[in-house]
Amino acid sequence: MKPTMLDSGMARRKKEKQAPLGIPKGIVLLEAPDGWRHTILTEDGGMLCGRLNVAPHTAPQDARAAAEAVAKGLARDFHCTDVEVNWDPPQDPGSWNAQITIVIRNELSSPDAGG
Repeated sequence: MKPTMLDSGMARRKKEKQAPLGIPKGIVLLEAPDGWRHTILTEDGGMLCGRLNVAPHTAPQDARAAAEAVAKGLARDFHCTDVEVNWDPPQDPGSWNAQITIVIRNELSSPDAGG
């Protein structure tokens, strides 16, 4: 593709479209009086922070499941990959951390593989 001339006289090349966030690598989940808060850490140093879409007094295991769904959705929707979430034992009440790894599928075990 040929660069175009801009008003300033500089040429600009079309940039490749990048995902807005990198692949998730960790989750921090915190219980707050107004609801559950999460931070998803990404491999490129980014963070996605917010409130989970669950009731304020949701059980911790349900909040962890909701945070996992957010991380898995980010990996699937923006990076076309599946991830696995492994929660660390809690260090403080109301606070959980998780490590996220990319799921590697073995082609030999896939249903499409001949054999």
